[in-house]
Amino acid sequence: MNSLILAVVGIAMMVAGYLLYSRFLGRRVYKLSASFRTPAHELQDGVDFVPTNKFILWGHHFTSVAGAAPIVGPAVAVIWGWLPAFLWVTLGTVFFAGMHDLGALWASVRNRGQSIGTLSARYIGKRGSRLFLVVIFLLLLMVNAAFAVVISGLLVSTPTSVIPTWGALVVAVLIGQAIYRFKWNLPIVSVIGVIALYGLILLGDRFPVVLPETVLGLSAEAFWILVLFVYAAIASVLPVWVLLQPRDYINGLQLFIGLGLLYGAVLIFQPELVAPAINANVPDGTPASCRCCS
Repeated sequence: MNSLILAVVGIAMMVAGYLLYSRFLGRRVYKLSASFRTPAHELQDGVDFVPTNKFILWGHHFTSVAGAAPIVGPAVAVIWGWLPAFLWVTLGTVFFAGMHDLGALWASVRNRGQSIGTLSARYIGKRGSRLFLVVIFLLLLMVNAAFAVVISGLLVSTPTSVIPTWGALVVAVLIGQAIYRFKWNLPIVSVIGVIALYGLILLGDRFPVVLPETVLGLSAEAFWILVLFVYAAIASVLPVWVLLQPRDYINGLQLFIGLGLLYGAVLIFQPELVAPAINANVPDGTPASCRCCS
């Protein structure tokens, strides 16, 4: 099959999901209102509750969900053929991921910014809520561990990615200061930030960072995992406007530039898909249940 056909169908499914299904959820299920006063305004504290430019907020949420999972998931699903991966990205995004994230945000915003774990006490009691929070913590720990393993492997196997990865955090902090403290023009800051990110890619390519086999008695992969967890701990306690929002916003712009280049290449070259739609010859070690499905 021509990849352009698949790209057009995928984009059409996403657009239909946004214009039809999300509108149905917003109007009929969640009953969204433009006049609703959000916790960012009601509880403004300059740390976790910060009124935010709609473009920055959109980029923040977009990059939060467009991380490793949407990349690693389809990459694994393609073992069973391009069709499962395609359905994972399209139908999964519209009817599962998008609906779930919209619902979670709606519930939090309508309840003074509380988390789902905290809100659960209203329905399952304090004891059940505490147990639920423990389960959530363990699940998040598993997710963070999985992401840390993937990213640490990348930093070791591709040393040219070290400077762009960590340098992006410095760029994000500077952008946060420029936007929120110095009130600079957002489009100008955005352009400068994107140029800086791509400049870091060139710098990383020129100066790759290769760690020795052992660092402080740890393997290179284990060391990077430890550093990533320390970073996550620091990022979680900083005011949201200092790092997380500007980091996600500027990375979102970079993602869209990458998507534009990718779709442009598909439009120009229209490569044929070489992977089968359904692959029955899965690799050894594939889970038996998935093998049966194939």
